[in-house]
Amino acid sequence: MIRRERYVKKEEFKEKVLDLRRVTRVVAGGKRFRFRVAVVIGDERGRIGVGVAKCLDVQRAVDKANTEAKKKILFVNLKDNRTIAHEVNAKYSAAKVLIKPAVAGHGLKAGGAVRSVLALAGIKDATAKCLGRTPNKLTNALATIEALKKLKLELPKKENKE
Repeated sequence: MIRRERYVKKEEFKEKVLDLRRVTRVVAGGKRFRFRVAVVIGDERGRIGVGVAKCLDVQRAVDKANTEAKKKILFVNLKDNRTIAHEVNAKYSAAKVLIKPAVAGHGLKAGGAVRSVLALAGIKDATAKCLGRTPNKLTNALATIEALKKLKLELPKKENKE
């Protein structure tokens, strides 16, 4: 008898591993190694999340970080389904990020972890700059998330009928 899955769950989020580090804990018998993984997930339509997890092997750490990122989903309001409404900057720990909207066809001008977060959020036309001096990908990604939280929904302008 062949058992078929009735529902095939299609993965709605794309994921990207930002950072993979081997961390150690020193105990009486020596060193214990684990892996710390930072993952960013997004559906390229305005939902984005970042998760961090540790485990004894890499694949389980990635799965745990993916689950953690799904718990911390952020909804971003996109203007014309391609850019952000206004300029925004934010700071997280030592990381500082500045994000500016751009005209259609400009493309995504950003680097490192900021580019990964913006691309998975669905932002296609924007310019971003890391103003902090830290090379840490995790803090740069979390600073980008903080900047996206500051975005305000752009409401249509009311016309005066006088």
